[in-house]
Amino acid sequence: MIINTHHLPGMLQAAAERHCPPGLRLSFSYEPNLLGTGGGIRRAASFLRESDPCLILGGDMLLDSDLAGLVALHRERQQAATLLLRDDPRARSFGTIGVDGRGRVRRVGRRFDLGGETQAGVYCWANVVAARAFDWFPDREAFSHLDDWLLPAAAAGRDDICGVVQGMKECVWEPVGTPGEYLAANLAPPRLSYLDPDAVASRFGTRFAPMLVIGAGARIGEGAVLERAVVWENEMVPAGFRGSDGVFAGGRFYPCGAEGGSEGA
Repeated sequence: MIINTHHLPGMLQAAAERHCPPGLRLSFSYEPNLLGTGGGIRRAASFLRESDPCLILGGDMLLDSDLAGLVALHRERQQAATLLLRDDPRARSFGTIGVDGRGRVRRVGRRFDLGGETQAGVYCWANVVAARAFDWFPDREAFSHLDDWLLPAAAAGRDDICGVVQGMKECVWEPVGTPGEYLAANLAPPRLSYLDPDAVASRFGTRFAPMLVIGAGARIGEGAVLERAVVWENEMVPAGFRGSDGVFAGGRFYPCGAEGGSEGA
């Protein structure tokens, strides 16, 4: 597995290594300057070509789906790229990708539409990609994997850029890319087939209270009051501090929504 990093790479690498399953070898690809979703893939392409196809996942989400089945379907249909889509009630907020009866990508949001769509779903940022697709990268360092790589190939007539729409029971997907999403996923984590939150918390020393997640080694000062909050490990919340709807990390409180706020920071 290779993990793309940019902001706080050392912290991300340490966390990944600490939670890495036995027998899995990790590599890291550091971007000093952001390369876009496609540029990051291109930077790691030599590693990804070692597996045909490879699996490319977004890092800012929780995902539970039959990825082995998705890879098998991709191979069976000899596709160049297979995108995981979800029949999701949040489609209005996230937008959708539309496919036709053969599963070919025909539309992305409002910016790309080839017509012929019969089904649509929210893009879960899980992709099965054949090695041959890396031959179509645009000739530049930073670019979008959809707008500058896969969609131009579809527009040029390729019929092997496809999507698979799964139902809500088949695919659990929760984005954690914004502070609000991160907080919500911690306070009400989705059920994941591969993760027992209580067992993991016990092993790493995380504590739970009503609408609170307190990391290992964190201390709450006398008289401090937190509501709907996450405290990172080894943090010290000052005495008398009051905060709600946010995350305490790096010695300060970060509100995570319109209702979030603090006193005494």
